[in-house]
Amino acid sequence: MHTARVSPRHIAPVATVLDPADRAEVDRVGAGLYRTVHRDTVEDVLHDLRVRRVSAVLLSATRCCATELPRAMRVVHEFPRIPAFVLLTRSGTPTADDLLALGNCGIQHLVDVRTPDGWNRLREALAADVAHERDAEVAAELALDLQETPVDFSRFVQALFTDNERPRTVRTLAAGLGVLPSTLMSRFFRAGLPAPKRYLAYAGLVRAARMLENPGLSIADVAYRLNHSSPQSFGRHIFTFMKLSAGEFRRTHDGVRMMQRFREELIAPYRERIAWVSPLIMRPRGMRPKLPAAHH
Repeated sequence: MHTARVSPRHIAPVATVLDPADRAEVDRVGAGLYRTVHRDTVEDVLHDLRVRRVSAVLLSATRCCATELPRAMRVVHEFPRIPAFVLLTRSGTPTADDLLALGNCGIQHLVDVRTPDGWNRLREALAADVAHERDAEVAAELALDLQETPVDFSRFVQALFTDNERPRTVRTLAAGLGVLPSTLMSRFFRAGLPAPKRYLAYAGLVRAARMLENPGLSIADVAYRLNHSSPQSFGRHIFTFMKLSAGEFRRTHDGVRMMQRFREELIAPYRERIAWVSPLIMRPRGMRPKLPAAHH
């Protein structure tokens, strides 16, 4: 099967109010992950938030003087879904009172970028927020696919993508859904559906494919972010389910393509059987739904 090479997709811009000396460094560490729109005032950033998509806001602690604090508070309260970060840079050192005032504005993310590790933490934090934003988009798409499915099967699929602590095992997935792992696996098996482990793996690979669209994230970065023990372990995981190396997977699957495979391989062929399965509902002993015959 031939699959076209995919092109990296840039995320929405990151709006900043930084000292001129810090702008180039923010651009450098974000290459391939985010692009910046540098502004001179927080009021300019508020305008951007109203008229365009913005992934995050970066504010230099030294630029958020007393006159800018009310506007910084508006950023947080008028746009609560847009993460705002205050950066401690080498361009100046704010006082403890300055930092307290920023905290009182509602800004919860403070990143010290006076060392290289600080810039790495900033990139990782932004990558995590972008991934969360895209998880919400996936959940909205799935809601349309699952309109005709039983409510508890829909809950199962939604949990693969929307849990705050994304399940890595069938055990943790089942616990979050309030069902025994053995019960969950047994009901999928009796219904002739793919194992819950495959649904879980494909959902994880959707998220991995989205993250790998960012040239600024290496395969190792994504492996550790998804809690694999090593890049090699991540590679074996990809090969088990996709029969591709990690590099081939990156070249041929973006988030859209992987989500398409999730639908085509785990939802579409089983719609008739999914309509009869209730993997989460507790039933009296001995009462099982009559399922349509499996097709092999």
